[in-house]
Amino acid sequence: MTAIPLPYGDDPDTKGFWDAAREKRLVVQRCKACGHCQFPPHPFCARCARDETEWVDASGRGQVWSFGIAHGPTLPGFQDLVPYPMIVVELDDHPSIRMVGSLVAAPDAPINSVPASAIRIGLPVDVTFTAVSDDITLPRWMPRASESLTP
Repeated sequence: MTAIPLPYGDDPDTKGFWDAAREKRLVVQRCKACGHCQFPPHPFCARCARDETEWVDASGRGQVWSFGIAHGPTLPGFQDLVPYPMIVVELDDHPSIRMVGSLVAAPDAPINSVPASAIRIGLPVDVTFTAVSDDITLPRWMPRASESLTP
């Protein structure tokens, strides 16, 4: 299998996110002027357009807001993993923020480890982190421990 493509962890707008992920923390961007929280990160606040933002911790808890199953064609590195689910997670502590990610059965499981029939809108999930290189640790999502993955 070809290695999966990795995000750029040294982009100034996203560096704080990737630095926190390496520490196994999920963060969102908050405007210091108006308090608006946003993701994905921007060089300015989407609400008031000020450029005074900071990174704040998020709980890492959420629920599946939407999902889809990738069947292909896919990017190089993902061909051997199809089909695999991709989910949109609405964060519990920041309900206006939704993050796209992988749903996995265990922290180091492949992205095709959860059967599509087990996914549902509203499924409670928790973030987990997987180091894929020395510089990049990816946040991924697992069903909350109290949830069954049976279809």
